[in-house]
Amino acid sequence: MSVSVGVLDHFNIRTRKLAETVGFYEEVLGLENGPRPNFAFPGAWMYSEGRPVVHLVDIAQTSEPQKPDSGVVHHVAFVSRGFAGMKARLAGKGMAFDARQVPGGELWQIFVRDPNGVMIELNYEAAKEQGDSAPVETDSDMGTKVAF
Repeated sequence: MSVSVGVLDHFNIRTRKLAETVGFYEEVLGLENGPRPNFAFPGAWMYSEGRPVVHLVDIAQTSEPQKPDSGVVHHVAFVSRGFAGMKARLAGKGMAFDARQVPGGELWQIFVRDPNGVMIELNYEAAKEQGDSAPVETDSDMGTKVAF
C-alpha cells in the first residue's frame, strides 16, 4: 500500500485583527470571504478558486496572546497567476513587497506580509507570465529571509 501526504489544504491564522486580516486577504490578495461551518468561535474562511485555503480564528475575546508573526513557519506560498497585475495591486495599496526571481529564471516570486506579520509568498511560472518583465535575480535569492 502506498501512502501520500497529498497537497496543502489550508493554513490557519489565530488573530486579534479579524476584520483587518479578512480585508487583507480580500482586498490585497483577492481571496473571497466564504461559507464557514458554525463553529463555537468566531472567524472566517478565505477562498481561492472555490477552496477555503486560509482559515482565520478570532482570538480577540480570549486571553490567548497575539503572536507577532508566523512563529517557526517562515512563510506560506501560493501558486499564482498575473505577476504584473499583483505588483500593480500591491503598489496601488501602498503595500511593502519584494519581487524576485528564483535563480535560473523559471519562477518569479512576490513576498508580502499580512496584518499579523505572516509572510505570504506568491509564485508565478515565468513561462505563463507572457509579456511581463522578470524581476532582477540577486545574490539574496538563495532562500534567505526577505526583509522589508
